[in-house]
Amino acid sequence: MSAEESLHKVESLLDRLEAMRTRLEATDDPEQAIELLQELADLDKEVQAELRRAREAAETDAADA
Repeated sequence: MSAEESLHKVESLLDRLEAMRTRLEATDDPEQAIELLQELADLDKEVQAELRRAREAAETDAADA
């Protein structure tokens, strides 16, 4: 996967994070809040992994240039 593709995926994941944050702010149900927090934590891990892939792809691209 290229650095650009990874960055596009990160943007999509960040959009999902923002939507989940909005849902979290809107809920008064503690159980739903806990579920959303877990989903946010999982999604954050995906974002971090994708950022690492993008960084590695960019470094590889720079080394090949």
